Amino acid sequence: MKLLFKIIKKVSVSIGLLYSYNIFMSQYNIPIPINIYTIAITYVLGIPGFIGLILFYLINF
Repeated sequence: MKLLFKIIKKVSVSIGLLYSYNIFMSQYNIPIPINIYTIAITYVLGIPGFIGLILFYLINF
């Protein structure tokens, strides 16, 4: 049961992190889509994965 709550908490934090980034960066028109892949990258890799997503989207767009 503790493992399930830990997973749900980490997924929620990942979604919240991506959502807050999109709120702040919407004025610059550089959103990161919130889908299963970006959530999984942020879930598994944490903050370095999130920074990697930002850099990936900045380089490609």
